[in-house]
Amino acid sequence: MDELIDILTPEGKRTGKIALKSEAHKNGWFHATVHIWLFTSDEKILLQKRALTKKVFPGIWDISVAGHVGAGEAILEAAKREIFEEIGLKLEEKDLIKIGTRIHQVTHKNGIQDNEHHHVFIAELKVSIETLTMQKEEVDGLELWDLKVLKQTKNLENVLLSRFHEYYVSVYDKIILHLK
Repeated sequence: MDELIDILTPEGKRTGKIALKSEAHKNGWFHATVHIWLFTSDEKILLQKRALTKKVFPGIWDISVAGHVGAGEAILEAAKREIFEEIGLKLEEKDLIKIGTRIHQVTHKNGIQDNEHHHVFIAELKVSIETLTMQKEEVDGLELWDLKVLKQTKNLENVLLSRFHEYYVSVYDKIILHLK
């Protein structure tokens, strides 16, 4: 789905320019996204299988919830909105723990240029996954995996992406620290 987003400087500051997400991806303009990793108290991580219709990484078991920050939208509001849209879960700001922002720059074979500032959150999943509702345009499946999968990405096919292994390990470390 194409949506209006704020264009950022490489340092993450708003430029005042607003564009369609497709334009930003075509031109390689920096913009903001949110990543939300949902974990359980018994050291499980919720992964979503990306819809096969996605333009990048279709069919991959990936981040619990991820999406673009809309034009003028606050980061936390975008995180809450994306969680509700993709999996039907309502969380409050107090439930979301920001663990960092990472710069992500990847040019995909289909021409999409992702120059993004990922605002990364963790949150405890306190409901059964059977109560979650998948947004069919975005999500083909939801499963709880052993949290250690974040450290084992180099050996798995269609589960996370090995080139982002360091990122996954950092998320694992923050979740483990939170659970202690």
